[in-house]
Amino acid sequence: MSEAKAGNQVKVHYKGTLTSGEEFDSSYKRNEPLGFTVGAGQMIKGFDEAVQGMKVGEKKTVNIPSAEAYGEWNEEALVTVPRERLPQDQEPKPGMQIAMQRQDGRRQPAVIKEVNEKEVVIDANHPLAGKDLVFEIELVEISEA
Repeated sequence: MSEAKAGNQVKVHYKGTLTSGEEFDSSYKRNEPLGFTVGAGQMIKGFDEAVQGMKVGEKKTVNIPSAEAYGEWNEEALVTVPRERLPQDQEPKPGMQIAMQRQDGRRQPAVIKEVNEKEVVIDANHPLAGKDLVFEIELVEISEA
């Protein structure tokens, strides 16, 4: 198998940084490569496309605009909820990370932006929404699906 293509199972090592150079994730720190199926929508679009055509042992650095990563920051993802809908065992504070339940039942991370006596404003955007990303990718393994 020479190059990664749609449908292949692959394992990659990667380091993800913001364009400022600040690292936000790295498989190297976990000492375990990330496995996924190329073209199956398991990864952000720009990352998935970058792996296609790579050979085992190849390394590359790719710049991924926010539109091909976690999307643009969306004002509509700010949600105001009555304070009593939050767990009562913890005092909500701006910057606190919480998990929200989506309509499909999955949990989604969110951040509390504002708190007053009656309501809490929650930002349900992905933490990397609106940010251009840089990934250093190393293809470690390719196998058939």
